[in-house]
This record gives sequence, C-alpha cells and structure tokens, in this order.
Amino acid sequence: MSQTDRELLDAHRSGDTAAFGELFTRHRDRLWAVALRTTGNPEDAADALQDALISAYERAGSFRGDAQVSTWLHRVVVNAALDRLRRNKVRLASPITDDMDFASPAPGPLDQAEAGSMREIVLAALEQLPPDQKAALVLVDMEGYSMHETALILEAPEGTIKSRCSRGRVKLAQILGPLLADATNSATAASDMKHPSSRPTRGASKQSRPEGGAS
Repeated sequence: MSQTDRELLDAHRSGDTAAFGELFTRHRDRLWAVALRTTGNPEDAADALQDALISAYERAGSFRGDAQVSTWLHRVVVNAALDRLRRNKVRLASPITDDMDFASPAPGPLDQAEAGSMREIVLAALEQLPPDQKAALVLVDMEGYSMHETALILEAPEGTIKSRCSRGRVKLAQILGPLLADATNSATAASDMKHPSSRPTRGASKQSRPEGGAS
C-alpha cells in the first residue's frame, strides 16, 4: 500500500532521503500548472517551482498539520510565484502552449489551433490583473479548487478570496472584450484574404445591356 502524503512528509523529516522526491512527483503536474499560470511564462515558473521545493524541503519541520500536505505545498508554490512576480516587473512575452501542460491530452490539429489561440488571449488578459486577483482566479477558475481550499492555500479569509475572484472576473471581462474583438477581426480579415472570391463584387448584380438597346 502506498504511503499517504502525511506519511511521506513524516518520513522525510525522519531522514528518508527518497520520501520528499516521491511526494513531489505525486503532485508535480498541479504544482507546475499553478506556477506556470501564476507567473505567466515557463522560465519564471520553473524558477518559482524550484524556489518553492527548496523552501518546502528545508522547512518541512515547520509544517503544523493544520491543512493537507498538498494544500501546504500549493501554498509554498503560490507564494514563491507571487514573490517572483513582485521582484520581476518586466513582463515576458513567451506564449504558453499546450505542450507545457504535463497532464493535458493532445487535441486534434484544429482544436489545438483554436484552443491555443483562445488560451493566449485569456492568459494575456490574466497578466494584467493584480497578483492577488490573478492567484485567486488561477486556483479557482483554472485549477478547480473550491473557495475554501483556495483560502487555505493563500492564507486569506474565504470572503476575501470571493471578493478577489469577483473583482478579477469583472476586470478580466473588461480586458477580454477588446482582445476578443481584435482576434475576431483578424480572423475575418485572414478568411477574406484566403477566399477573395467569396466577397461580392461591385456591380455584380447589374445585368449588362447590349449596345443599341433591344431591336
């Protein structure tokens, strides 16, 4: 029978050199996804995740047991990601593509193109939110955590998390409006260039009359 998260953490604190690695591997996909979506680019996400794991490894003895081990790990990762956002105010433009998500199944070519385009639009808008709103929306709307779980991870009252999500969604909708409109206009223009014959030609509906009129 496999060990629980708590048993693995206790084993790590007791000197088991393999226990922490097994604990991290168990939660790697979600921890990476949170770091990636919070920081907005893979380079910062990798650095934040590394900082978080070193911190969790060294501070395992301070775990009080007032939350699940997975909640504690996510808290450490989110804090590391937010710290990196605060330190690095220069926004990087690296797009997040589907192959950066370990757990995502590979979609078909058309679905991948549409999903990738929409994902870039949403993530570009998400980058403009304040860090606290961004972290709450990443956990609740993108990772599927409940308000209660998110409150534990971010160490904030549940009412505060609800408020951050509400304000963040309103702001996100305001930002997404122009971005989606631009994307739609670009797609329409590209379609018109690809299929010029589909556009009506001026005067096409008028019938030409033979010179001299009817006999």
